[in-house]
Amino acid sequence: MNRKLIRRVLANSCHQPPGFTQRSSPLSKTIRPRRLSSQRFSCYTLVGKPFRWVSLSSSFSTYRVVDALRSPMATARKIALSTSDAGVYSAGVREDAAQAASEVLQENLEKHHIYFNDSGFHNHIVHHVLTLFALGASPDEIRAAYERNKTYQKPVLPTNNGVVQSLYDQARFKACLGKRDNYPNFLEFFQREIEQKGVENVVSQYLFTGDDIADDMLVRLFGGLLHPLIHLGFGIDFNQPAIVAEALAQAATHEDWTGRMFLLPAEKAAGGIGNPGKKTLLQILEEIRKDEKLANSAHWDDVNRMRDGVLVRAPNEMIKYAAEFTISEDQMEERLVEIVDTVAYFTATAQRPSKQVKFDFFYIHGMNASVFLTKFISLPWLDVRSKLRLLEWKGRLNLLLYVSRNTPELYVNDVIEYPASRKWEEIFAYANAHPRDDGHIGKLARAVANGERVCRPYEAKAKDLGLTITGDMWLKIGNMVMDSTSDEHAVWVRSTGFDGAWEEFEDRPRL
Repeated sequence: MNRKLIRRVLANSCHQPPGFTQRSSPLSKTIRPRRLSSQRFSCYTLVGKPFRWVSLSSSFSTYRVVDALRSPMATARKIALSTSDAGVYSAGVREDAAQAASEVLQENLEKHHIYFNDSGFHNHIVHHVLTLFALGASPDEIRAAYERNKTYQKPVLPTNNGVVQSLYDQARFKACLGKRDNYPNFLEFFQREIEQKGVENVVSQYLFTGDDIADDMLVRLFGGLLHPLIHLGFGIDFNQPAIVAEALAQAATHEDWTGRMFLLPAEKAAGGIGNPGKKTLLQILEEIRKDEKLANSAHWDDVNRMRDGVLVRAPNEMIKYAAEFTISEDQMEERLVEIVDTVAYFTATAQRPSKQVKFDFFYIHGMNASVFLTKFISLPWLDVRSKLRLLEWKGRLNLLLYVSRNTPELYVNDVIEYPASRKWEEIFAYANAHPRDDGHIGKLARAVANGERVCRPYEAKAKDLGLTITGDMWLKIGNMVMDSTSDEHAVWVRSTGFDGAWEEFEDRPRL
């Protein structure tokens, strides 16, 4: 591929925001043997650097082009969306929707707390609005969703400048971690840090340097049912420094038990980071299902079924199986595909054959977080060790998440036999207009569609990789998402492996 063709690709496949001009810059290539005729184009824009990366091929970068652009309008204090930064998966994004989404997200940043109650339930407005924007929602749909979901948000808490200043001291920083009241102080701190150092340097310093603070922050990023990780993914995916600052502040105010009780012990048991994986995630999942002690370790009356159930009654077993999921550098892309496919598998098939189709509220968070994995491993400023660690932790947490809902039976025929009567466009339009959605329906639809994009190029190796969701099963799951959220009952089943979770739902019609 020559320079002229590369320029043509940039012109045709990457829309530039008004006022942006292209400068000359050296070309960076990573070429693997693959037929050009089978390739397709997608755009990635780096956060904190004035470059656009263009990826040619399937789901992962195989030929990269770098062109310098002016810095984006978005800052650590200003939301500014563009159709050129619509995430790793988008459909029909609109300029007027970018403006509407920017306006409501700016108001959310300035007026609403990241938690909407004293129990630490998360404000989902960022996730919801960015998903609506990515899936082609209109300005009216975006504003309606915002107006509906802002009604129960808590107002922002005041910032204590003395506390903010104290966070530059490592001991004080550590002492303030895990306290939700410190969210506004951490937000201001990370906004200042990003303004001074840029997103990539701040994210690297506070999550991936491997020192005491970074490790502490990283385990908190995986807390709260993955909400901080999802929030960070949205910030990086849509090139919004202010949302990255929110994500870091959110992580800083979460508990650390996920790492202390599970992720760090599993990493130690695995012999560190980046060892070659010998078992697929699906193999490990099936072995877990046969281990009765572990499979039955979560109880219905546990306050937190991961922390108070699995990791109390069967911690050694859970850690042992989790440690078997490892990833070497040359396995990174295929293991990512395994993670996405396997979480889609148990999220979609953990049904109750006697009841109407419903998705488990906890499982969908594992699926929704999978959207950002391709983005994370494509970041040129993130080192390989950190990418491997992110993927290993995500795969292991998926295993814990599965067990925590009482290790339910998985009914793959419920997907195979489901009609794929609607296309993605209709499913997205439904999610964009849903009157009860707080963002979870749209996120799930987008995550499943993205899973299809990521996994289908690897179906020739489905048996070797342990891929269960293949072919049109992705679209069938999308149809299941649409149908299962359209009745008057609760949108989600909560803890699908327990009988009590299904009591309120209707029996499935018998043919």
